[in-house]
Formats: sequence, structure tokens, C-alpha cells
Amino acid sequence: MFEEFQKLGKDRFDAAVRSYGEVNKGFQAINAKIIDYSKIVFEDGAHAFAQLVGAKTVEQAIEIQSQYAKKAFDTHVAEMSKLSDIYVGTAREAYKPVEKAFTKKAA
Repeated sequence: MFEEFQKLGKDRFDAAVRSYGEVNKGFQAINAKIIDYSKIVFEDGAHAFAQLVGAKTVEQAIEIQSQYAKKAFDTHVAEMSKLSDIYVGTAREAYKPVEKAFTKKAA
């Protein structure tokens, strides 16, 4: 009885370790995506600023700002969607080892 209890504890501990490993990989992917997005935002902002500095008329400056705002919004929505997918994938992958450990013992 004790050996069976000990094996059950070890299996669940191993599942928790694998789960934490998946969470760690997910956080690394999220971090990389946020860094990439930050670079894009900075580059787009610098480009828009350079265009604004070179604007000859107020109308041209408003057009540049409008284009920048639209692009920034579209980029933000797309990146947040990608991040959402990574979060969901991380949660699924982190849960799999735990689910296997508990369903194996229940069967």
C-alpha cells in the first residue's frame, strides 16, 4: 500500500514538473513576442515622426498621423490576438501532464 501511495506521489510530482516546464516555455514565447512587438512599435513610431517632421502642410501632417494611428491600431489588435493564442496554447500544454497523471490513476 505504501509503495503504491509513494508511486502515485512521484507520478503527480513528475506531472507537475512537466507542467511547470510547459508554462516556462510559454512565458518565454510570450516574452519573445512582446519584445518583437515593442521593436515594431518603436520603428513605426520613429518612421511616423520622421514623416511628420518633413510634412509641408497641416493636411499632410494630419494624413501622416491618421495613417500611423490606423496602422498602430491594426498592429496592436493583431499582436494581441497572437498573444492570446500563445496564452491559450500554454494553458493547454501545461494542463496535459496533470490531466494524464490524474486520469491514469482514476482508470
